[in-house]
Amino acid sequence: MKQKDIENLINSYHWMVKEVQRLQRVLYGSTIPMKNWGIAKYGLEAAMPKGSLGKSQDELRQMDMREERLFKRLKYYEERVYAVELGAEKIKGEQHKVIYNCKMEGMSYRAIGLPLAFQGTVRKMKDELISQLCQDCHF
Repeated sequence: MKQKDIENLINSYHWMVKEVQRLQRVLYGSTIPMKNWGIAKYGLEAAMPKGSLGKSQDELRQMDMREERLFKRLKYYEERVYAVELGAEKIKGEQHKVIYNCKMEGMSYRAIGLPLAFQGTVRKMKDELISQLCQDCHF
């Protein structure tokens, strides 16, 4: 992924999370916690039978076109939101982490820099953290 694509993904995170929650309410009747979006379980928890939070194959076949389209869009946004969340764990340096989290919330450079007293360097630090992500191939 290119640096510009990663930057756009981070900047879009705040509205994509809201869209995921909205789509989950429409399709499932409630929201599903992010930790249950397909993470593998280990130990006894992995061996125990459990119902699926997603749609079964029979349910997917019976969906009407609108639900199917919403389901595909939900999966698309869930993948991107999850990737941004994983990227947040890979950032090194406290100031970089603060900038990353603020950008995830949709804050502008000015809004990030003024209270943190490093206004002039926010863009430079943002470029550095995106370079970190590109070099580590987390997206």
